[in-house]
Amino acid sequence: MREPEQAATEGAPAAAEPERSAQEPEPVEAAEPVGAPVPAAAAVRTAVPVPASSVPPRPPHPPAAAPASPPAGGPPPPPAVEPVEPVGTVAARELPEPAAYFVGRERELAQLRADIVRPGLAVAGGKQPDRGRVLLVVGRPGTGRTELAVKLAREVAAAYPDGQYFLRLTDTDGAPVPAEDTARALLRALAARRPAAGRPAVPGQAAPGRAGTASGPEPAADPVAVLRSATTGRRLLLVLDDVARADQLSGLLPESPGSLVVATADGPLSGIPDVRPCTLGGLDTPAALALLAHTIGDTRVTNDPRAAETLVQELTGHPTALRLAAAWLAAQPRMPLSEAAVQLRATPDTPLVPAAPAPPASAPATGDAADGGAAPEQPAAVRRPAAPAELLRAFRAAYGTLPPAVARLLRSLVLAPAGSIDAHVASALAGCAVDAADRALAGLADSALLVRGAADGLYRVPGCLEPLLRALLTGTDRPQDITLARARMLERTVRLLESCRVALAREGGTDALPGTVRFASPAAAADWLLARRPALMAAARAAVADGELDTLARRLIAALVRALLALPAGGPGPGATGRPGRPGAGAGSRRPLARADRYELHTLALTVAERRHLPREKAAALINLADLDAEAGRTDHAVTAYRKALEAARAADDTGAEGRVLEAIGGCYLELGDLSRAGDWFGRALALRQGRGELVDQARLHARIGAVLTYLGSHTQALREWRAAAGTHRRLGDLASQARALVEAARVQEYAGLPEDALRTCRDALYYARQVGERRLEAAVLLRLADALQHLGDTGGADLQRAASRRLLRAGELPAF
Repeated sequence: MREPEQAATEGAPAAAEPERSAQEPEPVEAAEPVGAPVPAAAAVRTAVPVPASSVPPRPPHPPAAAPASPPAGGPPPPPAVEPVEPVGTVAARELPEPAAYFVGRERELAQLRADIVRPGLAVAGGKQPDRGRVLLVVGRPGTGRTELAVKLAREVAAAYPDGQYFLRLTDTDGAPVPAEDTARALLRALAARRPAAGRPAVPGQAAPGRAGTASGPEPAADPVAVLRSATTGRRLLLVLDDVARADQLSGLLPESPGSLVVATADGPLSGIPDVRPCTLGGLDTPAALALLAHTIGDTRVTNDPRAAETLVQELTGHPTALRLAAAWLAAQPRMPLSEAAVQLRATPDTPLVPAAPAPPASAPATGDAADGGAAPEQPAAVRRPAAPAELLRAFRAAYGTLPPAVARLLRSLVLAPAGSIDAHVASALAGCAVDAADRALAGLADSALLVRGAADGLYRVPGCLEPLLRALLTGTDRPQDITLARARMLERTVRLLESCRVALAREGGTDALPGTVRFASPAAAADWLLARRPALMAAARAAVADGELDTLARRLIAALVRALLALPAGGPGPGATGRPGRPGAGAGSRRPLARADRYELHTLALTVAERRHLPREKAAALINLADLDAEAGRTDHAVTAYRKALEAARAADDTGAEGRVLEAIGGCYLELGDLSRAGDWFGRALALRQGRGELVDQARLHARIGAVLTYLGSHTQALREWRAAAGTHRRLGDLASQARALVEAARVQEYAGLPEDALRTCRDALYYARQVGERRLEAAVLLRLADALQHLGDTGGADLQRAASRRLLRAGELPAF
């Protein structure tokens, strides 16, 4: 049983207290409580019934720390064993909503539909296909390739009942997403779905609603290979947007001829066999005129059809350029279309600010290289195509009409993490009020300079405009202003996360928070956290990678960890494909995904601690990572990680963290069944706690050592430890825990063949339990007393004690232990 995750303040011991009052986080690095200590009341719970023989046999298994009230019918189930690995920068989600207005592309759609059923090369050669059909939509930036792929996918989605997923394979900075990250995202999405009847769960993943097993994949397992196995025999539909390289796609093709992959790219992808690209150009004239009329109205188009056709030809039917020009014209209702065509023809087709040459990409070292081997050859950096001339002219026209404050806000939006923009992000980046930012975002969306997201209040920059705005930002704004904008955004995010945690935890004091960052209900806070989770994780990554805002990065990590821990366990997890309440999403699926997020966050915290030479925070981060390994059931890995954390804690002279780690290592050996080593590490932790004078920890460790010695058959030493635990609890004034410790001491006395001593000890425990006045505790002690009397042959007395215990309990109520 592990304590709730907390934050360790800079310069303070990494080992936080087991309980913490509700308060606002300080500028800290996120740290969970280290080690695996358990409340003393739980450590001394009854493990097994006392046998009726004169010398009871040694129980077969060591007692595991458990809640004070285990479920009826046996001990609590073992924790689920789940893989712990970073979530990565890509997430699989449901198919996006279709475009608000889609026109044209009938010929391309017909070609793609025909390609779905077209015989492939394998079939033509007399062999059965061994993978799904791949369709490729190719086009220049802004030609609507993503809209076309999504429209096609929505039309045929019913034929693929095992899941329809959308993933973007290029991040907001234009860097290709590795195939391994994409495979992990798909595996998480597949695991979150309820398996069809008779179909096994995703290989290497715990089925929703069930505990995992030790067969879960290790982080070192190849996720691409696992994905191939997971997709065998399934009918999946994948939309892979903005594929930059063929190697991003080749390993992700489902091993099932009944699946379909719709990919979009700037150009043909060599190395993918049996793929016939569908190349997009401009819209034909009728479709382009319909798109123009949709924004500016039919009247202006029909009044001057030749000018409208000239305008369409000037923009070569480019869909995004047409939308920008239409929005520009809608804002100037008195401008004739002929004049607009002349102005667009005279507008330069060069960027407003020349883009700086991109530095050569340096590929990170692989695992082989890190181990001293030669790094494999990395693929060359992908060069993104330049924006077409017609798009540049339309963008210049639309951008030139913006007020300076709105133009500055628009430029700054490319700093939004994961491209997710809302009023809070925009107001922080631009340094304006939230309501003003909300109005500006709505206006920019109406001007086709932003795209509305799936959720209300969310926006994103169109992918074809991102490089133009990024070049504008770096060429127009001063570096210190950009850094200040990012700092404001991180500070606002921290405040929102703190407010989210308070709402989720139902803590008081929410009325004291500013109205702009206050959540109306815990459900609203959970929805916000789930919707923004990819952007929040991206913000943490970017803050750590930047290196200039480490204090804010540490605060952000701490606030995000706390918010994730406050998130209720039920419902679809962060980054899952289902929306809240979506049928088929496994209950409790947030837990493994939040755990993976926390693992990545603590890895980022470790990076900052090492960079800033913060030894205590380094120890805290290492302990947190080891805790997550232990929570996931990867006990062998956790032991290794705890040993590294122990070295860091000793180097930081943090005896509090050292004591937690010593106890955690003992807990790991206890789970592994190595009782001798577990007792040895618990003894080291006890000696350290005694030197620090920490009575609560001493009582718990006396109990854990006593439990281990009991199962080793060292009854005399075990009895001494249980009595030491009871005495320490008495010094602390914790009579309830003293009574429990005495009950365990009585059990050991029975094991040692001292039934009369056991009876006297049970009566002492009953005395202290009655002083506490807890019915369930007294009922539990009476049952233990009844067992002692039964062992002495006093059946009548035992029955009387059991009857007295039942009278103390209400219907359906269980004893305290």
